[in-house]
This record gives sequence, C-alpha cells and structure tokens, in this order.
Amino acid sequence: MAKAVDYYELLGVRPDASEEEIKRAYRRLARQLHPDSTGGDPEAEARFKEVTRAYEVLRDPERRARYDRYGPEGTDGSAGPGGVGFDPFGSGGLGDLFDAFFTMAGGGRPGRARSGPVRGADAEVVLDLRFEEAVFGARKELTLETLVTCETCGGSGARPGTTPVRCPECGGSGELHRVRQSILGQVVTAVTCPRCRGVGEAITTPCPSCQGEGRRAASSSITVEVPAGVDDGATLRVAGRGQAGPRGGPPGDLYVHLRVAPDERFARRGDDLVANLHVTMAQAALGTVVEVETLDGSERVQVPPGTQTGTVVRLRGKGVPHVRGRGRGDLLVHLVVDTPTDLTKPQEELLRRFAAERGEPVGQGQHEGFLARLKAAFG
Repeated sequence: MAKAVDYYELLGVRPDASEEEIKRAYRRLARQLHPDSTGGDPEAEARFKEVTRAYEVLRDPERRARYDRYGPEGTDGSAGPGGVGFDPFGSGGLGDLFDAFFTMAGGGRPGRARSGPVRGADAEVVLDLRFEEAVFGARKELTLETLVTCETCGGSGARPGTTPVRCPECGGSGELHRVRQSILGQVVTAVTCPRCRGVGEAITTPCPSCQGEGRRAASSSITVEVPAGVDDGATLRVAGRGQAGPRGGPPGDLYVHLRVAPDERFARRGDDLVANLHVTMAQAALGTVVEVETLDGSERVQVPPGTQTGTVVRLRGKGVPHVRGRGRGDLLVHLVVDTPTDLTKPQEELLRRFAAERGEPVGQGQHEGFLARLKAAFG
C-alpha cells in the first residue's frame, strides 16, 4: 500500500505553519519546478503538480482543516494531482504562480508599477599612461563623445511647456502581458512595452532638440583618478558616467581600459620591478659600491667581492605600490659582470701575469698568435 502524501512535507513547512509561510514556500518551489524553469523535465513537472495540489489545499482554511482531519481523501478533487476536478492553478492559484515568477522588489506584480525608464548603455575608452603614472597614480582628464541628457527638455523628451501622456499601448504600466498555452494551462509572461520602453508614458509633442529621446550626442569631460599600482590592461569602472538613458533613464557606467607604456629601465613582475646593473670585472672581483637608479631617485648598492653575473640585490620597498593594500613591492637588481674588451698592451700584460699567478692557462693575443704562425710557416 502506497504511503499517503504529506502536503506539509511537500512544501517543506511545519503543520502549524501560517498562511504566509505556506505561500512563501510555494512561491520558492514554483520558481524551481515550473516547466519553464526546468526545460520540461518530467520529474520536476510531476513534483510541480504535487506541490501545487498541496498548496491549493493548505491555502484554503476549510480544505486544510479537512486535510488535517481526514488526509488527502477528505479534500475536494481527491483524485490527486492531474486527476478529475484538479485545477493546477486552483481558485486564485494563477495569481500566486504569477507572483512567484514576477514579484517585484517592492512586493507588487508587473503592471502595478512601471518598470521605469531604461538605463543608458555603458561607455568604453582607452587611456594611455606613462610608466610612472601607472606606478604612482595620476589624475587624467578625458573628453568623451557620448549621449548626455537633453538640456532643452531636461530628459523628458517632451517639448517645453508640454508633458508626456499615459501610454495607450500598455495603459501606463510599462509592460505588456503575453498569455500562452502550456501543458499546465495558460502561462502569463510580462514584457517591456515597445512603445514607451517601460516608462509608461508616451510623447505626443517631441522635444525639437532631441526628437523625443530625452538625450543627445555631445562632448563631455571627466577627471579619472588612476590609483597607484595599476598595470597594463587593467580596467577602471566609473559609475554613472556612461551614456544617459532615454527619456530620463539612469546613465550607464564608463569603463576605462588602461594602456601603460613600457619603461627602458625597468621590467615589471607583479608589484616588483627588475633592472640590470653592469659592473666591471675588477669591481665584481674586488667589490665596490655603485649608484642604482630607482623610481624614487638614486640608491647606493653594495657589490660584494667575488660577485658573479646573475647575482640579485633586492631593494625592499622600491617597487610598485600594492593597488589593493599598503606597502610596495621590491626592486630586484640583477648584476651583470662585463668582460673587458679593446685592452691596451700594458693591460693585456697585467692580465697575463695575473693569470700566470693563478695558474690559469690563457691563449695568446691576436698579434702574437699571427707572428708565431708566420714563423712556423717560414721557419
């Protein structure tokens, strides 16, 4: 014998749940299980019917009392979900299902309030920065060609001295309701009115400056605050500085894409900077103190005796500021030991004596090598 369906368990509420708690539970489940949300999944559709049946019983105090006393058999339409006498929406059920899908933030249904003017489109611009501007931040002036609110009509779209009228297409609601048939009966959807674009008002006498749009093309200037530490390819969002919305709609946002010029002295690795410092063979062998250029000025760096090419000296806090926190990265100085070229005769002799002292075999100079080969040829 099959176990009787528990309507309270189906809705996920307690047996002593209030009418409002039952309604909220049903709306939540209806949004999840409705065929329009599940793509027609048969299991979800069957559960949706059961949930709707449970709600129709429990929302009615009289039928709920009979259910509590006698179970499902004691309620009207006991043939079960989809059976004889069962209306998947019930008396007033269509309104609750409509609410489940289209309830506004203020608690009303579409049609009770206008959807409001349409938001303007976002705008994009590329901003070129010098390397130092990206590292330390900058204030940059931008001139944009975009849509701004019409000054003649103040964004209403109507000729000065006139006012918009209620939209005859949607009756001022800003929405049109479409009814279509589904396997569960009629399903109502709401779409923005194409005539008034959701404003709920129509323009009978358009503004001569903007032809009823409430906005027009114009140049506008803006100061962009570039934070310290940004990198090439980063994007800044400036809220409310995009295109003005039609008919007084709110503006979109401005997205500023940053393009940072490279620096000849430094390469960037995250928030660290990398630079090469060339030292002579004698400086590397004996050690020295040299001046290193940083973004903050010159810095003295100790080169220890016996330094090899590839040695890295880290200057802490001389890199790029952390864009999302305090402090800065480091400057990594890579030491490069240069081998001397174009030696004079005395310098070459000194190096030969140095090599002999250390027992290091070296080749003959180019001139001496040529004389030796010449002697061997005519010897």
